[in-house]
This record gives sequence, C-alpha cells and structure tokens, in this order.
Amino acid sequence: MRTTLNILFNSLRLTMQELMVNKLRTALSLIGISFGIFCIIGVLATVNSLELNIQNEIKGLGTNTIYIDKWDYSGGPDYPWWKFVNRPSPKYEEVDFIKQRSQLASKIAYMINNNGNIEFESTALQGVTFYGVTEEQNDLQPIEIQYGRYISAAEFASGSNVLMMGYDNASDLFGKPERAVGKELISQGRKAIVIGVMKKVGQNFVGWNYDKCVMISYRFCKELFPERYSSPIIMVKGKDGISSIALKDELKGVMRSIRKLSPKKEDDFSLNDVNAFSDAVSSLFGSINIGGWAIGLLSLIVGAFGIANIMFVTVKERTSMIGLKKAIGAKKRSILMEFLLEAAIICLMGGIIGILLVYLLTLVLSGLFHFPVFISSGILSLAFGICVGIGILAGIIPASIAARMDPVVAIRSK
Repeated sequence: MRTTLNILFNSLRLTMQELMVNKLRTALSLIGISFGIFCIIGVLATVNSLELNIQNEIKGLGTNTIYIDKWDYSGGPDYPWWKFVNRPSPKYEEVDFIKQRSQLASKIAYMINNNGNIEFESTALQGVTFYGVTEEQNDLQPIEIQYGRYISAAEFASGSNVLMMGYDNASDLFGKPERAVGKELISQGRKAIVIGVMKKVGQNFVGWNYDKCVMISYRFCKELFPERYSSPIIMVKGKDGISSIALKDELKGVMRSIRKLSPKKEDDFSLNDVNAFSDAVSSLFGSINIGGWAIGLLSLIVGAFGIANIMFVTVKERTSMIGLKKAIGAKKRSILMEFLLEAAIICLMGGIIGILLVYLLTLVLSGLFHFPVFISSGILSLAFGICVGIGILAGIIPASIAARMDPVVAIRSK
C-alpha cells in the first residue's frame, strides 16, 4: 500500500513538473480531452435534465392513463388530420357508460377547455385557458393548492360559480397571488368567486399550462362556452396492476359498443396512451445522446493521441532516470504503474476542465429555459471513468516501453 502511494505521489509531482516546464505542449494536449469531456458530459447533462423535466410533465398527465379523444396525439409529417376532423367528440354521457362497462378502469374524468377573459375591477386578462373538469380529475392529475382550497364535491355537483386560478394569472390580476382568494371577478360576463390559487409549476413543454389557467367545474364551464367547441376529452386511469395495453384493448371494445360501430367500420375515436408518450420521449433523447457520444468520442480520440505523444516524449526524457530506478531494484510493474498513473492524472486534469465548462453551461441553460439543468452523480462518475480509461489507453504503450527498458542501456543514453 505504501509503495503504491509513493508511486502515486511521485507521479503526481513529476506530472506537475512536466506541466510547468512544457506549458504550451501540455495545454494543447489537454484541449482534446477537455473538449471531448465537455461534449459528452454537456450533452448527457442537458439531455438528461430536459428528459427528466418532460417525463415529470408527462407523469402529470396521469400514470397508467388513456386519453379518449377524436384526435390521435402521435402527430408527425404524415399526420392525416382530415381523417379525424369529422369524428364525433367524446361526450359527457359516455363517461357513465364506460364506468358501467369497463372492468379495468379505476377513475374516469371528463374535461373541456377553451380560451376566455377574466376581469377584476379595472384589470382584465385575455386569452386565459379555462379547464372545465369533473370531480375525479384530481385523482388522475393531482393539483397542489398554494392558497385557498380545491373545488368541493357539492360545488362540482351543482356547478357553482367558483374557480381556482393559476399562480401567474393570480399574480397578474391581483398583484400578489394570496390576495386572490375570496375575490369576486367577472368571467365571460358571469360572476365567479376565487376559492383557490394553484401552486406554481413553472415552464411546461408537455401537458396543461396550470400557471396561466382557470380551473372550474365542468357544469359551470359549459355555461360559459359551447361544449362542442371546447375540445372535450375523457381520461381513464387503470386499476393497480393493470397495464395500459390491457386497459386500451378493453376501452376499444367499450367505445365501439357505446358508439354502436359494426365490425366493418373503423374506430371513430382515438385512444392515446400516456405511457406511449413516455417511451417516445425516451427513444428521442436516446438518439440525441448517441449524437453527443459520437462528437465527444471523436474529440477524445484526438486528445488520447495528444496524451500518448506527451507520454512518449516523457519516457524519452526520463530514460536515464528509468535506468537508475531499475538498477536499484525497481520492478517492471512499478515503472509501468508510474507512467500509467501519470497519463491518467493528465487526463483527469483535462476532464476537470471539461466538467467546469459543463457546469458553466448548466448555469446558462438553467437561466434561459427556467428549469434546472444539473450534472448527476452518475454522469460525474462516468466523466472520471472516461478520463482514467483514456489515460490508461493512451499511456499503455509508452509505459510498456519504459517498463521493458534494459537498465544499462537506459543509464548510458543521453
């Protein structure tokens, strides 16, 4: 153990001496390693952070949940919108039929949404998103209330003129969100009382924009907007232990039965699986990661040749010293370890520079996109592992040459 520590200490000391003596040579060699680590870790950190954020937003759409809609959410350049535009929209009455006929569903919610205006005294907000939901909506997509309370069961049943506001809308309309609770405002020409303000959730790439919305009961919402023009959807959550595939298969039969479709007729509805969105996102970001690895590995290969060049020069410069060490009893493995450690240390220094650059990148991106970009412990470990691995690969040939030197010949060399 002591021998290993001595070798490590001496290698570190000699490495620092080499860096001080040959600053330009070493700096140029470190650029390749630093840039390679920056590319790989930068892409991995950014993509993983973005993927985690989007996956969390997808989870907010409901776990193990199927969206019944006239539209298919898959999209794409060949999306046949003409095929879906004339389909009938889901109806509120179909919710009861699904409850009666489905054996795999645990919760079913109905939602409509539209854009409208809200006013308080002399202030008005235009183009506000209204979500009209049924009571089980909160079981599928739990909402955190910052101030006030959620809509009660009695208010859902009666269609009371109460509403919950998004955090940003409450701030814009009342100055401070906590002031909104209890206030009476005008919503689409109707009086409504604010009973709650939703907790701020931040930038959304997927799902509902809760910060800039108004959430009311379905019955109250259909008094404000025509239901057929309010993009109605039915959300169905499966029971525990039931896969979304099984739920989707059952719902297909249930909906065909409700719509009275003959065996020869194609579906006039779409079943959109939230889990499928998650898988598609994972696949997309996996491809982006591969691109980052390709760019980074190319830089690392260039950097590895630079490190190998430094090690060949170092071995040549220390030939006499290697001969003296071997003459007084140094073993081949000690010489080999010394140069491998030195190569690894140089690569680690380049890796640290690359990681510092990635850290600066995360600060910039976090500020631009308003969601946290971070370097996980796994990615950090990967970075150091890559540096050590590149160092060993780059130094193995020069170190082997040093370890096999004849001490007499080495001592006589100049």
